[in-house]
Amino acid sequence: MKKIKAVIVGAGGYGGCGATELLFNHPNVDLAALLDKQDVGKAISDLYPHLKGFCDLPILDPEDPRCPKDADVVFFATPDGVGQREARAWLERGAKVVDYSGDFRFNDPETYRGYAARIGKPGEHASPDLLPKSVYGLSELHRKEIAKAKLVGNPGCFAVSVILGLAPALKASLIDFGSIICDSKTGVSGAGKKPTPTFHYPARYDAMNAYKISGHQHVYEIERELGLVAGQEIRITFTPHVVPLTRGILSTIYGSLAAGQNLKTIEDAYRSFYRNEAFVRVFGPDKTLTSTDVRGSNFCNISLNVDQRTGKLIVVSIIDNLVKGQAGSAVQNMNILFGLEETAGLLRPGQYP
Repeated sequence: MKKIKAVIVGAGGYGGCGATELLFNHPNVDLAALLDKQDVGKAISDLYPHLKGFCDLPILDPEDPRCPKDADVVFFATPDGVGQREARAWLERGAKVVDYSGDFRFNDPETYRGYAARIGKPGEHASPDLLPKSVYGLSELHRKEIAKAKLVGNPGCFAVSVILGLAPALKASLIDFGSIICDSKTGVSGAGKKPTPTFHYPARYDAMNAYKISGHQHVYEIERELGLVAGQEIRITFTPHVVPLTRGILSTIYGSLAAGQNLKTIEDAYRSFYRNEAFVRVFGPDKTLTSTDVRGSNFCNISLNVDQRTGKLIVVSIIDNLVKGQAGSAVQNMNILFGLEETAGLLRPGQYP
């Protein structure tokens, strides 16, 4: 079988490094080029020494004539605003595109404007005609649509954790839809590679804080996706926190139990919903989950608990924000786009401790 020729744009960042880690040894992929505006000419293994001898490709400027024009798939591991300007050229040359940012998570300009306002970006999308052609890249919910697509908008990292944690509860009406509260904590790598004063080591070590309280941009996609599952409009309370951890997201999700629901019916519903999902693992209350259980892996671990005293379902959903929350989801989407085994290049246990 002819290998898929892959290009990574934004290869020097954490998301690009993650994709490189997964693709250089992917059985069906030829990693053809690593592109970035920073660190041009340096080998990726100079930026990330753990790749030495595994991938030593140089970083090329996107305008470099050595950049291949015949890529089969292009990953935009780039901030918001880049993919919407540059994806079209690759699509017109026949490539399929997976974009990490929020540029293609929404299918109409009006919804995108609302999202853009949350992140302080101009509200007008640079390629509005591409929005209806994009598919939201949460594989567990949109596998069929992804398989037919050419353009995929990777989900946000918080969104992956929360949506996977809640989808079965909404599908089976296990909870009161108006009672959902999500408390999510992320490691500092979620802010990206570019240093800022608030993420400087002395400022971040031993420090935790909530941020974008009632105003985080991922709420847009979370509510839309949960609404599609529930068949009605969903509104949630969502508060993200940064904790002094390099990688990982832990979401603790609360909802009032619907009449007649108990731990057994909930476990049955979750295990049924995810019975064919290679990367979602469901646990009962007897198992304490930690972020190290999924670190470096594409798994989402879900723990189910019931507080009988208050009548609450408590779901703990844990992912690695750089893998299942970013590069791993992107490669999973690529596998679906090209009709490959969905676990190809991804089925590994992660890093412990």
